[in-house]
Amino acid sequence: MAENDTGGRIAPYSNPAGGWGALKYVALNLVRERVGRNSIGTLLAQNQPDGFDCPGCAWPDRVHTSTFEFCENGVKAVAAEATSKRVPPEFFARHTVTELMAQSDYELERHGRLTDPMAYDRATDKYVPIAWDDAFALIARHLNALDDPDRAAFYTSGRASNEAAFLYQLFARMVGTNNFPDCSNMCHEATSRGLPGTVGIGKGTVTLDDFDEADAILIFGQNPATNHPRMMGLLRECAKRGAAIVSINPLKERGLERFQDPQSPAEMLTNASTPISSMFVRPRVSGDLALIKAVARRVLELDDEAQAAGNPRVLDTAFIDAHTTGFAAFAADLRAEDWGMLLEESGVPRAEIERLARLYASAERVIACWGMGMGLTQHRQSVAAVQMLSNLMMMRGQIGRRGAGLCPVRGHSNVQGDRTVGIEERPTPAFLDRLGQVFDFSPPRHHGLDVVATIRGMVDGRVNVFVGLGGNFAAATPDTPLTWAGLRQCALTVQVSTKLNRSHLVHGRDALILPTLGRTEIDMQDGVAQGVTVEDSMSMVHISYGINRPASPNLLSEIAIVARIAHATLGSGKVDWLARAANYALIRDDIEKVFDDFYDYNARVARPGGFHLRVASRERTWATPSARAQFVVNAIDRDTAIHRARAIHGERLLTMMTTRSHDQYNTTIYGLDDRYRGVFGMRRVVFIHRDDLAMLGLEAGDKVDITSMWNDGIERRADGFLLVEYDIPRGCVGAYYPETNPLVPLDSVAVGAGTPTSKSIPVLLHPAR
Repeated sequence: MAENDTGGRIAPYSNPAGGWGALKYVALNLVRERVGRNSIGTLLAQNQPDGFDCPGCAWPDRVHTSTFEFCENGVKAVAAEATSKRVPPEFFARHTVTELMAQSDYELERHGRLTDPMAYDRATDKYVPIAWDDAFALIARHLNALDDPDRAAFYTSGRASNEAAFLYQLFARMVGTNNFPDCSNMCHEATSRGLPGTVGIGKGTVTLDDFDEADAILIFGQNPATNHPRMMGLLRECAKRGAAIVSINPLKERGLERFQDPQSPAEMLTNASTPISSMFVRPRVSGDLALIKAVARRVLELDDEAQAAGNPRVLDTAFIDAHTTGFAAFAADLRAEDWGMLLEESGVPRAEIERLARLYASAERVIACWGMGMGLTQHRQSVAAVQMLSNLMMMRGQIGRRGAGLCPVRGHSNVQGDRTVGIEERPTPAFLDRLGQVFDFSPPRHHGLDVVATIRGMVDGRVNVFVGLGGNFAAATPDTPLTWAGLRQCALTVQVSTKLNRSHLVHGRDALILPTLGRTEIDMQDGVAQGVTVEDSMSMVHISYGINRPASPNLLSEIAIVARIAHATLGSGKVDWLARAANYALIRDDIEKVFDDFYDYNARVARPGGFHLRVASRERTWATPSARAQFVVNAIDRDTAIHRARAIHGERLLTMMTTRSHDQYNTTIYGLDDRYRGVFGMRRVVFIHRDDLAMLGLEAGDKVDITSMWNDGIERRADGFLLVEYDIPRGCVGAYYPETNPLVPLDSVAVGAGTPTSKSIPVLLHPAR
């Protein structure tokens, strides 16, 4: 055990994921947030037909009527909303923004729920109360004064409901812009941009039922015990029935080693646990493209060997011939690839690639899962990596087969749904045609700005009104000093939020905090309780009703806030915004008119469990230009920022990935422990291999400053991190975000997706100043 000078400690954690440790932290969070006894029943309504959808992750529910359909991190999210702590106007009267800026993200989170709309007062450097109508009038004045609608940007968090997101995009497009930066731009955009080029739609092809029949499950870059804990129960079932589970991740995460199910009396009473993964593959950070390509090449060779021996083919040639195009060029590219390069770029030994390829080739039904946690979607070639994985699955017909398919696991609870209903800076002409037809206006046709382009626009002075529907833009984004400078140059920043966060303190000349209802709270409109809908990672749409009394009588729902901004800005000549704010079923009727797959929306979502949105590729219908699934050839880039920096600095150059701790959800910091990795009471740590410590002449427990290597002459650094010896591939280091977001250059993005490269940052470590 090691202590540091902030009172934190490093202590290896030997217990399985879940189990008694999870129950302990559930209790700690309920106490920490001062959740009263009357609110404990809230947990029993989580993910229930007549309750609310978990405001945390987007993992679907096995049965929408299970009594205990929640997890440790879901409890943390619910406790954060159900807290009895409040941030009223009196709080802001006691603190200037400058004083609050000195507090950590964890300290800001702990103050509790916002209660009243607030406006920034430059004279006092404080937020002061403002009436709702005055707040909406201020927004309308700024928007209507713009000489170009594209000088406004409308950010969306993945926790916004379908109804709020649809109304939001309709309003912004009626203002005249497609500037929709959203959290997808920073996480799964590689999936959204990569899969349409291979299978025709940027969504997964599996449902939970497919896991019951899968022979093998490949898990790329995920840490489900932290990021999607409810997935662990399903993986436990799969492991117990003998499915091969392969963890492909630079870090050997505890949840994919052993899991103790808190809902299993036998495991809890005997302190037993279930082994999860039967194989661990440890690529270098951002080495996943080379690894997948190496496996695909070896599968092709195994097919050659099978043919030569007169054995059944390894490739599914019937699927390839009937459903795909481009295979010949793809196979030729694989055969031309150099094995030495593939091994070097992936960092995986040939023997492990051989074992993985044979496991994949021998399994009849394979599911490939991936998240943003440790790669695949947050490095320069992330689109290519997603497409290569799709190529690999198509080689054996593993798409559109029961018990098999593609499974991108989203983060926020409705990040996929928001994109489905129109939060998209690159809208299709067909969508714009339908939207304009239904609402009798001419939507803007040019592509809008994503997150990175919005930041650049704010810095350059082209964007000067920023509206955030949830989220914490100032903390979530890359190149933190540059992002903050951009936000501070805006004429107006608006944040729709439930709790205090960094984005309220990094603001424009005018700034508003608009407090909103949480997912757990009763939403009464005209005396009728309203439900909102969300879409999970597997395209299931279901309705959510809050059950808690609102944290303040002065809160408005996200839908009401959007509608009243729209009414103040545009009036209600074409759209009766206020009627929709009073009856959310009207918005679902609107969505049904614009999107054919939402037919009978209100009726279908009223059924327990909701309904499944059609995913054409699941049915082997391919919405591509060729009307077939398409093999895509992608070369491995050997001239990246990492390669160039390593040529200068040699082995001292390390590749950093940012990651979550177990006590956080995206930028929300619930606590200071990351127990599965043995970190307690602190966050400024760097995980590093013992041999890299020796190479640098450093020791575990030393403090270091981190600088990132980029070619624009700007010094990017993050100081005062404790070195923690860890089982991580050589040449790689890991650290938590948002603390290390200042190291991610704004211009370092995924090709074809624009996602910040948070999983491939070239860095140097220096003894702390």
